[in-house]
Amino acid sequence: MAVRRTIVSFAAMGTDCSIELVGEPALVSAASDAAIAEVERIEARYSRYRPDSFLSEINRVGALGGTIAVDDETAFFLDAAFAAWVNSEGAFDITAGVLNRAWKSFDGDLPQQADIDRLLPLVGLEKLEWRRPVLRFAVAGLEIDFGGLAKEYAADRAADICRRHGVAAGIVNLGGDVAVIGAVGGQGWRIGIRDPRPHVPGATGDAAMAYMELTSGGLATSGDYARCITVGDKRYGHILDPRSGWPVEGLSSVTVAAESCMLAGLQATIAMLKGRIGAEWLTGRSKTFLVLDAEGAILAQCGMLS
Repeated sequence: MAVRRTIVSFAAMGTDCSIELVGEPALVSAASDAAIAEVERIEARYSRYRPDSFLSEINRVGALGGTIAVDDETAFFLDAAFAAWVNSEGAFDITAGVLNRAWKSFDGDLPQQADIDRLLPLVGLEKLEWRRPVLRFAVAGLEIDFGGLAKEYAADRAADICRRHGVAAGIVNLGGDVAVIGAVGGQGWRIGIRDPRPHVPGATGDAAMAYMELTSGGLATSGDYARCITVGDKRYGHILDPRSGWPVEGLSSVTVAAESCMLAGLQATIAMLKGRIGAEWLTGRSKTFLVLDAEGAILAQCGMLS
């Protein structure tokens, strides 16, 4: 039977997704079905929008200031979140999702400072006590959000499942968060980095402004252009500084390649949260990255293709 490339498109985690696999059709069909089922399982378990998710169960405990024991997978998320919080000096904080109540999903006017001030006491990972496997909310009303971890983790898991099914080459793309299964005939996957500046002559907003080539690992982008509001001539992105409650400033996009999609996502998000010093923070941590300034121009790059 012929060996060929097969692309399966689907929707998950609020975005368009695809899995492209190289191999015998029957094999890649079974692999993609299993991979999609895993992505859907992770979404059902960790979506903050689903009242029956385990994350929602955790946050109901947090609302009361209680204690809950978690399984190994959730513990993995919590370990990663606490490590990222330390490495980012408090910039990456899974308790910051509560601030979205003030920003109302970035639909409408800017929030009042008083609305943000009322929520800031409910932000701060230091208010959680984490002793595996027990999580304790020391302050009632706290909640957590794995939005900066779950989609990238799902991409890694989907890629791993495809490998277990015998697929040697392929790529998983969950709304721009990418996990690579293996090279195609010794050639890496050439991945375009979106130009975020539709207002610039010659830039469409969908065109690639640069490329990365990957044979393994993952890639993720963190940016302020996909979800934002513009008031006057100023754009406010959806990535909020947990210390101020306001969107971070200084960069429009950070794309990072790393050993896994989840690590790439963490590094890209932390760099965005660092603002103008994000590129400096990435140096020495990643061999391949692209950092765009607030206007969408290249501020720093490493390991990019021309």
